[in-house]
Amino acid sequence: MKKKLSLMLCLCFMVLAMTACGTDPKSVDYFGMSYSDIQDNMEQTVSALVSFSDEDIQSGAEYYDSNGMDAFAHLLTSWGETVSDLGSYQGLGDLTVTKAQKTVTADQVLHFSDRDVVVSYVYEYNYETEAPELTDASADLVYSLGEKMEKAGMNTLMGMGTVFVVLILISLIISCFKVIPYLQNKKANAGAKKDVADPVVEQIEQREETSQLTDDLELVAVISAAIAAAEGTSADGFVVRSIHRR
Repeated sequence: MKKKLSLMLCLCFMVLAMTACGTDPKSVDYFGMSYSDIQDNMEQTVSALVSFSDEDIQSGAEYYDSNGMDAFAHLLTSWGETVSDLGSYQGLGDLTVTKAQKTVTADQVLHFSDRDVVVSYVYEYNYETEAPELTDASADLVYSLGEKMEKAGMNTLMGMGTVFVVLILISLIISCFKVIPYLQNKKANAGAKKDVADPVVEQIEQREETSQLTDDLELVAVISAAIAAAEGTSADGFVVRSIHRR
C-alpha cells in the first residue's frame, strides 16, 4: 500500500512539473503586464541604448541618479562599461521572461559583431500600487562556455593560493612561538650571570684594598724603625702623615 501511494505521489509531481514546463511565457500574466508589453519596453530601451553616445550615457546616468531613478542609472552605467567591447550592433536576440513569486525577470539578448550583451530588467510587485515596479536594470557581457570555465579556474586558483598563503603565515607565526621563550631564557640567564659576577668582583676589590693597606703598614714600620735607629730614639712618637708611591 505504501509503495502504491509513493508511486501516485511521484506521478502527481511529474504531471505538475510537465505542466509548469509546458506553460507558454507569452500567455502568462506578469502582474498586469503581458509578454508583449515587456518585449516592447525592451525594444524601446535597446533602440535608445545603441543610439547613445558616450556623453549621452554619462549625462543620462547622472540625471537618473540625481532624480532617484537608480534602476536606469545602473543600466546606463553598466552599458557604458561594456559598450566599448561590443563592436557594431547586429540586432535583437532571444527574450526570456521568468516569473517567480512576486518577481519578474526579463533578459533580452543583443547581438554585436564582437560579443553579445544581455540587458536585464527586474520587476517586483508593489503592494501599495498593486502593479509591478522596475527595481533593477543592467547590461552584462555574454561569455562563452570556455571563457566561463577559464574564469572559474582563475577564481579557484586565486582562492586556493590565498588559503595556502594564509596557512604559511600561520605556520611562521607558530614557529616564532618556539623562539620567543629561548630569547627570554637567554636574557634571564645573562642577568643571573651578571648578578653572580658582581659579588665576586667586590670580594676581589676588597682583597686588593686589604693587601694594599697591609703593605702600607709594613712600609711605615720599616721606615719608622730606620729613622729611630739613625736618631737613637724610640719610634713610638713618630707619626706618618702620607705615603707617596713612585
